[in-house]
Amino acid sequence: MGSWQPLPDGLPSEVRHFVEQLRQLKDGTGLSLAALGARTAYSKSSWHRYLNAVQPPPRQAVAALCRVVGLSDTDTERHCVRWELAVEAWPRPAPPAAGEGYEDDPTVPWWERSDGSERSEQPRPAGRLLLYAVLLLLVLLLTAVGGAVAFG
Repeated sequence: MGSWQPLPDGLPSEVRHFVEQLRQLKDGTGLSLAALGARTAYSKSSWHRYLNAVQPPPRQAVAALCRVVGLSDTDTERHCVRWELAVEAWPRPAPPAAGEGYEDDPTVPWWERSDGSERSEQPRPAGRLLLYAVLLLLVLLLTAVGGAVAFG
């Protein structure tokens, strides 16, 4: 514990400060990365990336670490606010060439993006989910009626 890799040069101060605080929280637990992974929904390799500023952690990972440490709701919320500031400042990798890699940043869910970087696809019509629900209901209804007629 405490023998961390140096953080990359040129890292924005918000990111550097945030990652250093995460490292302190993790070190305070006395857990290895594998043990931390076992207590949260995030793997050892994910925690390695987050704590070495390779990739920003999801907000839920920060909250999970705070729970493991035993922080109060107020302190957890403070860390989540620091997370928001860090994610805004986090250096973005150059977009992959067409057909390579992800089009989205998998660490920031689409519903939490504030920079308008939604996928390049056309947005789905608002009623598509409703259509699927109605079709599913219709299939269930037809199955029930068919079962009642066959066994009735």
